[in-house]
Formats: sequence, structure tokens, C-alpha cells
Amino acid sequence: MRLFAAVIPPPLAVDELDRALTPLRAFPDAKALRWTGRPGWHFTLAFMGEVDDELLPDLRARLSRAAHRTPEFPLRLHRGGRFGNRALWIGAAGGIEQMRLLAERADAAARRAGVSMEEHRRYQAHLTVARIRDSGDLRPYVEALDTFEGTPWEVDELALVRSNLPVSGVPGERPRYEVVDSWPLEAAG
Repeated sequence: MRLFAAVIPPPLAVDELDRALTPLRAFPDAKALRWTGRPGWHFTLAFMGEVDDELLPDLRARLSRAAHRTPEFPLRLHRGGRFGNRALWIGAAGGIEQMRLLAERADAAARRAGVSMEEHRRYQAHLTVARIRDSGDLRPYVEALDTFEGTPWEVDELALVRSNLPVSGVPGERPRYEVVDSWPLEAAG
């Protein structure tokens, strides 16, 4: 199955983000963007791709240990950014170093469980909100999100998420995400 480790924002943060994006979806060229939906909003920590079923027990055990070794930390959705002119994202603020550490631990857990991972690179916390097939000017969207500040929350869980890719061929169909397991982070104090 196709898997990744993630932090999933709570409903309050998702509601705030949805309200912040509503005016952007009305921009003149907004129809050229493929907007991600609320069910797909997450911070990917470690993308694993296709994982063989026989690796799952060890992967789950290692992710559980990674979560247990990581204290809860504060986070909030914060401003917007872009990857070139191909993807629009929302960033994070607060416990960024703790989030980076959790991402590194999730990546290491997958590698040690035998999952073939991409080349390791420094983690950048982002939640993708839109993509564009052909390059477009995303600067107006980033500028509109420049003052966006979400309400802080405590990240208290590491999730293992299955990505179910579209198979129907229906234009606009999106991947479906399903949390297959989760582990609490170590409580602070």
C-alpha cells in the first residue's frame, strides 16, 4: 500500500484555513488551480510510497517508538508559500524544530524497517493547498496569505496514512487519504 507519515491539523485549524482560502478561490485565474480538499490537508513528514505488507509490523513498531520519544509540541498554520509556480502551500510556525525532529524520526523508522526511501533532504513543513498543471503566477495567492495566522494547537499524534490514488479517470478526482494507524506523542512534562 502507498503510505506516508503525517501530522494532521485539528478541525479548528482546518476550518480557519478553509475560510482563509475562500477569497483566493474567487481570484480571476483560480480555476486554473487544482485545489486540494479539506480531507487531504496534512503535513507529510516522511513519504514512503509503496510499502510491502510484510514490512508493516516492523514499520508500525518503529513509528510507535518514534512517537513515544517525541514530546508534544505547539504548531499553527502560518502564511503561504509556493514551490516555483507549480504548488501553493501553507506553512507552519511554533514547534518547527520539533516537527523537523519528528519527520527525521519517521524517515529513520521507515528506513530501518526496510522501506526504500527517497534521498533524505531537510524537512520543510508545508501543507499543499493547490497545484497548477501548467506553470502560473502564484505570487498573488502567496501575497494574499502573507498575514494568515492560524490558532495554535498541540501536535499530540503521529499518523500513518494510506494514499488511495484516483482510478476512475474522472477529471478532477483527488486521492483519498485514510489514517491506518496513529500513535500519541509523549505528553509534555
